[in-house]
Amino acid sequence: MTSSFRCILLCAACLASGAASADATTPSHRIGLQIGPYVHHWDRDPDHNTTPALFGLEYESPTRWNVGAAWFRNSYEQASQYYYAGRSWPIDAVSPNLYVKVTAGALLGYTGEYEDKIPFNRKGVAFAVIPALGYQYDRYNAQVALLGTAGFMVTFGIDLGRW
Repeated sequence: MTSSFRCILLCAACLASGAASADATTPSHRIGLQIGPYVHHWDRDPDHNTTPALFGLEYESPTRWNVGAAWFRNSYEQASQYYYAGRSWPIDAVSPNLYVKVTAGALLGYTGEYEDKIPFNRKGVAFAVIPALGYQYDRYNAQVALLGTAGFMVTFGIDLGRW
């Protein structure tokens, strides 16, 4: 385990121990932890990795702008990262807990023979835009993120702190 990964885990544990409880639908500052246990690929190649072991941290402002980072194993079992910024919008007409989120940023890790598997990739660094549909209940959320023409990913999260 790298020292930066250990540092991130330590920060997450500290935040979780002092997590403030606030109404999930009230805009506030938020630090959250995301995990991504499953990816569905449109192209059913048996060599595709469907368990990305995604781990992510995200900050969201009261105006719903967010920044974050995620570490995962890509579809070809390569260690990858996504560093992003974005925004979410509640879908109040359906439920105040339902939201749409769009993030954009640097996607790293698709290298070698898999470099051409994602668009705009150059030497393992690509630009990505990821839209998602999510549902927030108390401190917990679930999201379905569209991964372009590749498929979709399911993620689950917990708010470590709100203020």
